[in-house]
Amino acid sequence: MKEKQTGSCESCTYYIYDDEYESYLCDVSMDEDEYMRLVSDTHYQCPYYRNGNEYAVVRKQM
Repeated sequence: MKEKQTGSCESCTYYIYDDEYESYLCDVSMDEDEYMRLVSDTHYQCPYYRNGNEYAVVRKQM
């Protein structure tokens, strides 16, 4: 079975800067239970994580 890609929120595509709140936040629409699991469990792997590094994506295509 293929392992899920893990990483920190800072390198995720969905981690964006919101001008209204003047801070970074996750732009994925998740329900309250998923959010609490993500925040409370340090071993929980975010199923929405996508590497925001375009160079790494292109490197895989070559």
